[in-house]
Amino acid sequence: MTTPTTGPAPASAFTAYDRASLVPTVVHLGPGVFHRAHQAVYADAVLRAGATSGAVWGVSLRSPAARDALARNDFVYHVVERSSAAPDAVRPVGALLGIDVASEGVERVLARLADPAVTVVTVTVTEHGYCATHPGGPLDPRRPEVLHDLRNPRAPRSLPGLLLEALVRRRTAGTDPFTVVSCDNLPGNGRATARVVLDLAEYREPGLSAWVRGNVAFPSSMVDRMVPATTDDDRRRLRETGVDDGWPVVTEPFTQWVLEDDFPAGRPPWELAGVELVPDVARHEQAKLRILNAAHSALAYWGLLAGHRLVWQAAADRTLLAATRDLLRGEVIPTLGTPPGWDLHDYAQRVLRRFADRALPYTTAKVAADGSQKLPVRLIPTVRARVAAGAPATRCAQLLAAWAACLRGPRAGDLAVADPALDALLDADADAAGGVAPRTGTAPPGGAVRRLLSLPGFLDPTVPGECAFVREVELAGRELWFGDVRHALARAAHGGGVRAVR
Repeated sequence: MTTPTTGPAPASAFTAYDRASLVPTVVHLGPGVFHRAHQAVYADAVLRAGATSGAVWGVSLRSPAARDALARNDFVYHVVERSSAAPDAVRPVGALLGIDVASEGVERVLARLADPAVTVVTVTVTEHGYCATHPGGPLDPRRPEVLHDLRNPRAPRSLPGLLLEALVRRRTAGTDPFTVVSCDNLPGNGRATARVVLDLAEYREPGLSAWVRGNVAFPSSMVDRMVPATTDDDRRRLRETGVDDGWPVVTEPFTQWVLEDDFPAGRPPWELAGVELVPDVARHEQAKLRILNAAHSALAYWGLLAGHRLVWQAAADRTLLAATRDLLRGEVIPTLGTPPGWDLHDYAQRVLRRFADRALPYTTAKVAADGSQKLPVRLIPTVRARVAAGAPATRCAQLLAAWAACLRGPRAGDLAVADPALDALLDADADAAGGVAPRTGTAPPGGAVRRLLSLPGFLDPTVPGECAFVREVELAGRELWFGDVRHALARAAHGGGVRAVR
């Protein structure tokens, strides 16, 4: 990556490269803070190195907020790299040339995607945005946006609908398909993206799915950078350095992108910016999801129950930190294959040090949000591997019990952890039963735990080992529903935890 610079850089003064001469070759769906601190920064580095390919055009599926804020400075914005170890490093980024909003005019977006100059489409829309029944699963035809796309395929609203219609238009025009790169936290995110697009194609037109399967590449990727939401205080601190930017992003110095090199239509020279191009990203991806993301969730749920508002506060809590280390060392890492050149124990230690940096104020509530979409990919593969091996899964059980306590326990109303997908599922269940879905309760946790762990992507009650593990989560839940989370975590560390599951 290039060295960050300091000082103001309005669009009129941006001189790192000639933005006016650039044609976007990448369209990015979901230009939120993560994209602008990650993929767009790599694109900026490539353009600074002299490349003419790699400029980005953004597409927001619904909200115009990023477009409206960034347009004031011709889409030049600033990335602030922040840590406790050094002063802020500020760099202007000019790789994002503009943003369209699909909800305001899908034809404009489809025309951009159909442009022959575009060879790559990258995606960050969160796990929920793929419209699957569960993360990595098949397309959910009951989702309102999917139902709309089935009736109105040429005016799509969903991610798979937008990708499919753009590909159809390129096929009709005789233009080579673009390559689709998911940068979301999904296992096999390339395969997960292909699955929902292929499912929609199968619904839409006989033979269309076979054409997509034979002509469109969906390489998987692993991305890593912590990017908390930008605050008014971040803007104020930036103004004090002489940079007036209403929509900067604040991030850690660390960044990583591992990408399968499968681009039939060509790609920007991302290797110039430090992207690691590999034939298979599976081990990198699993290590990141099941170590970094699982640890983030553990500190969030245990931290909420312990009264911590910020993740670094949870990481500074000795009891919570010890339990998280125990989760990673004792349960997660033994189930993983090691990516080439990695030391998984060292990686886990570096992850925990990053979480402990007070300079990045991630809130526990934000990290804890959407657990019904996150935990099936962050934790359940570890659970299944431990259950299959007849090995203890104490910390996994306590993490799932904490999730249940935060969502449906007696403190859930105060904690206010957001999970719209879960709420929709439970509301649908309640409608079918003619009742009201409970949000919190003082009853024992067994019913809530069993219902949550039966959600799509979680556990199978017909598998004896998994059914037994659900009972272990119920036992752990009894301590966390009303008791002290530190006591429960410390007790498990001294031999009183959940027994091995067979």
